[in-house]
Amino acid sequence: MADAQGAVDTVAGGAAESRPLQIETNGINVITDAERKGHPRDLFWPWFAANISVLGLSYGAFLLAFSISFWQAVVVGVAGIIISFLLCGFIAIAGKRGSAPTMVLSRAAFGVRGNKLPTVISWLLTVGWETILMILAVLAIGTVFGHLGWPSGTATKVIALIVVVGLTIFGGVMGFDLIMRMQTAITIITGVLTVMFIILVAGKIHWSTVSALPAGSVESLIGGLVFMMTGFGLGWVNVAADYSRYLPRRSSSAGVAGWTTFGGAVAPIVLLIFGLLLAGSSKALSTSIANDPIGALTVLLPTWFLVPFAIVAVLGLIGGAVLDIYSSGLALLSLGLRVPRYVAALIDGTVMTLGTIYVVFIAGNFFGQFEGFLITLGVPIAAWCGVMLADIALRRRDYAETELYNPSGRYGDIRWFPVGVVIISTVIGWGLVTNGLASWLHWQGYLLGPLGLGGKTGAWAFANLGVLVALVAGFVAQWLYGRSAVRAQEGAPPLEPAAAQR
Repeated sequence: MADAQGAVDTVAGGAAESRPLQIETNGINVITDAERKGHPRDLFWPWFAANISVLGLSYGAFLLAFSISFWQAVVVGVAGIIISFLLCGFIAIAGKRGSAPTMVLSRAAFGVRGNKLPTVISWLLTVGWETILMILAVLAIGTVFGHLGWPSGTATKVIALIVVVGLTIFGGVMGFDLIMRMQTAITIITGVLTVMFIILVAGKIHWSTVSALPAGSVESLIGGLVFMMTGFGLGWVNVAADYSRYLPRRSSSAGVAGWTTFGGAVAPIVLLIFGLLLAGSSKALSTSIANDPIGALTVLLPTWFLVPFAIVAVLGLIGGAVLDIYSSGLALLSLGLRVPRYVAALIDGTVMTLGTIYVVFIAGNFFGQFEGFLITLGVPIAAWCGVMLADIALRRRDYAETELYNPSGRYGDIRWFPVGVVIISTVIGWGLVTNGLASWLHWQGYLLGPLGLGGKTGAWAFANLGVLVALVAGFVAQWLYGRSAVRAQEGAPPLEPAAAQR
């Protein structure tokens, strides 16, 4: 367990004082009462800043690619955003109750070592997301420089890579207090500049064109809903408790869930609706967004606003990447890596940098790989999320925190039932999803034919039912069969001191 001394000081009222310029020494250990601080409303800042990225505008084009109408896209888009962030809100409650990171609290359901499976999935998802956000930031800077007539080739992208990766790794290494300060500043700056962007490009909207978009099928609506869920809240569920764990135990659970949901969802909803109006007004713009989701928006702007646009784009992406790199480091520690938290963040930063270099300077076809990544990892993380949500809902008492780190404790070593649920749900889920643009995923969709859903080219091929099936299956299985295990855990006596020290 990491030594937390020196990370924060205790002030007269008993609340911990923020130390943003000190490296956080807390790792995956339990946050002590003396270090707890803040209010549920403070969760608004990190979640808003992480999701105000102008990438939200590009989701308008992504969603219309499912061949649905504007109003259909609004309904499924808003529903997908709210539902998925509400799941984050529920999991954030566990952080307040258990004082530990998400993937440590998950040990209560899966066992101390059994939890390594979902933790690996979580690590892949967070590292993947932080890499995607860095890729977008570098591409956006290159595009803006090109429109300004400035050098926009390899040298510019290399410098952009160094700057955005450096800022992200710095935030991840310094830790919680600096991240909370950064996210507050990012929220204010990006909020103001995003409003300016909307005002400047509003004239590019052609309602007659948007309103004429034909309605899509039920299968397309479900596919759009799942894509929005995986692109927003489902991409954060595995880290949702990492930022609520510092809140005082007396904090309102409803407040924790509410502020997490509101902070995460409000900006994406506004950006999505405006993005739908823009993409629906221009087929050419929608096509450009598929290759460069943020840089393509620069063609709509006057020259004088390109630099502010680059600032808002990059800051919004960094806001999301900082949360990811912090949580991916915690996931590495949860897997058993015995290094300080900041070293784990540096390791993840290295992986992120290498991935960004590969996509920016070597690979192409961004959207196909992006959609494939989201849906493929979205299936197992949805299964884990279902199990975790049921486990949280079944608990009537706070966690026995010290036993989350001991396989001999009440939570056990490997709890095979929930582990099996995730594996089986993932196998079924992958059989019900497809991605035609990513060649490495052509093996998916193997159940669409046998189940009479039209095969890999039928109407249900791109509905991505597997994500919803995995989420529901995980929840129902744990709710029905995990109840006795939870009651046994809550009724178990504390470990003897000698056993607790092992």
